[in-house]
Amino acid sequence: MPEGPELHLASQFVNKMCDGVVFSGPVIKSEVSKNPDVPFTCEAYCITATSRGKEVKLTLTPIKCEDDLKRRAKAGQTDQPIDVVFRFGMSGYFRFTGEDELPKHAHLRFYTKETPRRVLSFVDTRRFGNWQPNGTWQPDRGPCIMFEYKSFRENVLSNLSDRAFDRPICEVLLNQKYFNGIGNYLRAEILYRPNIPPFECARNVLEGLELEDKLEDEKTVKTEFTTSVKSKKKAMNQESGDLLRLCHTVPLEVVSLGGKGYDPEKKDYSTFMAWLQCYYVDGMKTIRDHNGRTMWFQGDPGPMAPKGSKSPKPKKRVKKDEDHDYTEKNEVTKGPSESTTMKQRQTPKRERNARSKEVTSKRGKSQAVTQQRETRSTSRKRKSSDTDSTSGEQSRKGRATRKNRK
Repeated sequence: MPEGPELHLASQFVNKMCDGVVFSGPVIKSEVSKNPDVPFTCEAYCITATSRGKEVKLTLTPIKCEDDLKRRAKAGQTDQPIDVVFRFGMSGYFRFTGEDELPKHAHLRFYTKETPRRVLSFVDTRRFGNWQPNGTWQPDRGPCIMFEYKSFRENVLSNLSDRAFDRPICEVLLNQKYFNGIGNYLRAEILYRPNIPPFECARNVLEGLELEDKLEDEKTVKTEFTTSVKSKKKAMNQESGDLLRLCHTVPLEVVSLGGKGYDPEKKDYSTFMAWLQCYYVDGMKTIRDHNGRTMWFQGDPGPMAPKGSKSPKPKKRVKKDEDHDYTEKNEVTKGPSESTTMKQRQTPKRERNARSKEVTSKRGKSQAVTQQRETRSTSRKRKSSDTDSTSGEQSRKGRATRKNRK
């Protein structure tokens, strides 16, 4: 599921691909989409994008010319910019392709003014995403964890009396009213760094933090990222216990990965998988929270862990570069070796089932044959007994008639 860093990288993707590109015509919606139409038609316009937490805003701005105002008034075209706010759901992302390479699940399309035309598409395989024409940022979402850090920190610490903070910290981190942009993999990574139990009361974890971050003016997260084990250990030792600062810096680390974290054209997530320290990492524990979401952690789950829930055995990852495709649904094609091993594993069960079916069918047939034989034998015995009784009566009658004649 795309989280704050992915949506910001999506906005960077749109700005990069649409820089200097002129779009034209109406905005086309797919027939199967239940989202609203975008009432915008223009001969020439440009597209820019911004992000905030788990939302992306596309701004369609008409390109004004001297003689275009009269033409637009007659043709009923738009001469004012319009904002379209997107929420990606489970599988939303943007693609910029040729018209003949249109993705299958492109539910909203913006066409360029050129020949051959190109298309900026909002692609959503599972159709949980949505868009809002003339939209604004959702008012019930808090400040962005990455680019509104001061407001984000103040919003959390000034509302610790809210009943929302009675819940475990791992569940509160998914509350977009206070942690706009954090999702499942980010909460696991953030809690793992300072070794905070995921099911510790959120208020107990946060109430000791100061309103102003003393290290607020520290340097921006480095763009270079090394994946060696030593660098990871050093980074963990340098981490402080300030959870709100980690909610700000950890997502920026994902952004610093650049296109390797979000690029629908290239399905190579090996760098991102190497960056992960807890989420989907071998040896980590998993448990479902009170909302049914899987929480990855290490050590003690905490006092507020769901009762009766058992931590499953740590899952093993076969291919790290294909497990976590958080921008486009990654259709993994099984190799010949994998398929043959699967067949080898599955064939004994099939053979056993087939053999058992054959045995049961043979037994059923043999039982049916024996029953038929028994019924035949009993019928024969009955016939024979009937014939014997009739023949005895006839012989007796014959003897009686002979005596009478004499």
